[in-house]
Amino acid sequence: MKVLVSGASVAGPSVALWLGRAGHDVTVVEIAPALRQGGYAVDFRGEVNKAVLGRMGVLDDLRALQTGGTAMRFVDESGRLLMRLPAEFAGGELEVLRADLSRVLYEHSRERAAYRFGDSIAGLCGHAGGVDVRFESGLEETYDLVIGADGMHSVVRRLAWPAERVTERHLGYYVAGWEVPNTMGISGDGLHYNVPGRLASVGADRRDPALAQTLFVFRSPELRYNRRDQDEQKAIVREHFADLGWHVPALLDGLPAATEMYFDSISRVHVDRWSNGRLVLLGDAGYGATFGALGTGTAVVGAYVLAGELARAGGDYQAAFGRYEARLRKAVSTTQDGSQAGRFLAPTTRLGITARNRILDNRFFLNQMLKMAQKMSNLIELPNYSVQQGEFVEE
Repeated sequence: MKVLVSGASVAGPSVALWLGRAGHDVTVVEIAPALRQGGYAVDFRGEVNKAVLGRMGVLDDLRALQTGGTAMRFVDESGRLLMRLPAEFAGGELEVLRADLSRVLYEHSRERAAYRFGDSIAGLCGHAGGVDVRFESGLEETYDLVIGADGMHSVVRRLAWPAERVTERHLGYYVAGWEVPNTMGISGDGLHYNVPGRLASVGADRRDPALAQTLFVFRSPELRYNRRDQDEQKAIVREHFADLGWHVPALLDGLPAATEMYFDSISRVHVDRWSNGRLVLLGDAGYGATFGALGTGTAVVGAYVLAGELARAGGDYQAAFGRYEARLRKAVSTTQDGSQAGRFLAPTTRLGITARNRILDNRFFLNQMLKMAQKMSNLIELPNYSVQQGEFVEE
């Protein structure tokens, strides 16, 4: 089949790899002019994630690039230690930079899939014979299937799913991050500073210790802003943190020169059905939560299941989409419901900050949280597909 995949971050290249192996004609379209270089570290936990990465043939490459995780040191305004979380808390069993993960997935898939950077889908029209796609560049093509792997703010979902079938729930927080010169000599643990409803943190860049990466989280009602206007987003961050001490003034001074800035709400999306005719959603586009919901691992596993079911179905894409959703829906709903990253990182009261620090400073409670994360990462019952003569076979 001729398949268009929207999005070249994690889910898109993952499904392109599997579909390419199965012999499909795959194109991945990405609005960015090249692979994105920014972004934070992402982690994989549990046997299910490890099994899929192994079957993809990328596990050894990722292990060679793993960060080892970074401990989280929570401090007061003077720098005094309040609580420290070990590297495995945030880093899981395998942590890599998102940019490195995207690059590895791209390199393993590009021989079997075409990539079109600097373009995006502008219009979709599904019919009995396929999906007519109009691109922002002006190109028009028809595909057998279209896969929306383009994140929480999916263009495919916006164009093809009626609003009443989609629920986007703002979880009360925003997150931002950018790169700054490491003039503070930060090394080792990432440093985290809280006031009620806000978090400012900084850690040394894994690739270049002369640079540092920031993470800012703040509680706020839903805001209206232009997602393509970084100057407007920078102004929002400055407005919410301008009164804080610690290293915050120096970190904010690095905002004007930042060429890449991540800014988004902490939200979750719920779609009543992940497919619509010849279109299907994958990863955050269909079942995402911005932060803390094991989304990276789920996207990689989802790509494997979607491609496997399509290959098994012998052209019956509707049956494949139905089995794909049936296998994943319950598990991903559970991990979405566990997304409490905003409240964890930036409790709304001083009492809440103190309670979090005291609870997680207790090794017993910390171990229980680690076990829970491990359990949630293994909720999906993994099919055992293999490729034989260009076809997936479930063993």
